[in-house]
Amino acid sequence: MANINMDLERYNGLIEKIYDAARDNISWAEPLEEFRELFKANFVTLILKLPAEDDENDLGLMIAVGGSLNGKGRVQYLPYRHNLTPFADQPPDMVFTVDDLMEDSQWRDSAYRKHWCEANDVYHVMAVDISAPEVGSLRFRITRPEAAANFSVEEKTLCQFLVPHLKRALAIHLQLDRSHSIGSMYSQAIGRLSIATVQIDETGRILDQNVFAREILESGDGLQVVAGKLTATYPSDSRELKLLIKNAFENAKQAGKPALPEAMSVTRPSGEVNLGIVIEVIPSPVWAENKGQSKAVVYIRDSVAKSQASSDVAKKLFGLTPAETALSLQLANGLSLEEAAEALNIRRNTARAHLRAIFSKTGVRRQTELVRIFLNSVAPLSYTDSQPPG
Repeated sequence: MANINMDLERYNGLIEKIYDAARDNISWAEPLEEFRELFKANFVTLILKLPAEDDENDLGLMIAVGGSLNGKGRVQYLPYRHNLTPFADQPPDMVFTVDDLMEDSQWRDSAYRKHWCEANDVYHVMAVDISAPEVGSLRFRITRPEAAANFSVEEKTLCQFLVPHLKRALAIHLQLDRSHSIGSMYSQAIGRLSIATVQIDETGRILDQNVFAREILESGDGLQVVAGKLTATYPSDSRELKLLIKNAFENAKQAGKPALPEAMSVTRPSGEVNLGIVIEVIPSPVWAENKGQSKAVVYIRDSVAKSQASSDVAKKLFGLTPAETALSLQLANGLSLEEAAEALNIRRNTARAHLRAIFSKTGVRRQTELVRIFLNSVAPLSYTDSQPPG
């Protein structure tokens, strides 16, 4: 029977690594390695996803820390193929060992041990199925070779003591991951509408920008970057923009007063239609007001930018043929019928015939109405990787 000794400093270090891992997928290797050393294990694995029972091609995913699996390194992200194991359907969040489930002879004769465990020198297993919200359970396994001592009662008790921390950290990780995914979807939706976004601090220094903002700023046509700060091309606009940024942050700091977005129009040296911008300060938690760095988002809309609408989605939305869809998208991008025909390399009479069919299918009577329904539809939200912005 192995005894285990864990001082306060080591315990604090392990707990810190567990919660640090909640913020970053890559960091899970560190607490798992600490578990491996603490329990003198050859492997520690965290099975993040189980394979689907009804799909032979579906693979799960696990993080494995320890000796070489499949001849690879110590920290690995591996496919997981074992949906049915001798350890399935155990009470959630309760640590168990092989001894709790079966006799030694049963374990030795089990197909799971022979086909997978034996090949990787795994014999003693201490495990827990950690319940996770909206996911089910995540399987946590600590193993030793047959030549090592079995897991003791003290080790099971310590592992059980650490399970709540693992459970909370995994729940935080899943929640942050989901929030990041949702935020990424919203950001992509903004981009698909050809809206440029720039994140700035109170001085106007640029902290982040999307691809549309980068194109506008690099062109220097109305807005530009000077010494890392967002400025306008013309001095008068630049002064107004600086004042606008200042007012936006000051208004956001006034308690009990909703911070309304600040807006202005920016003149373009090219003579194109002015850029429209809106500045909105990112709200801070009440307890964190006036602490740290305040940030704002500058939304920039280029009225003459081309629509990024997906031709496939537009075709499905309006029941158009591929040729009719192509013409509609050209018109939505501001071309006249003659210009669109030339861009598509078709005759003007053919373009007119397509336009009559489009009017019939969409129920509009004028070209301006057609442009409006296209630009106000969900088609711009659906461009694919094969149709990159710009």
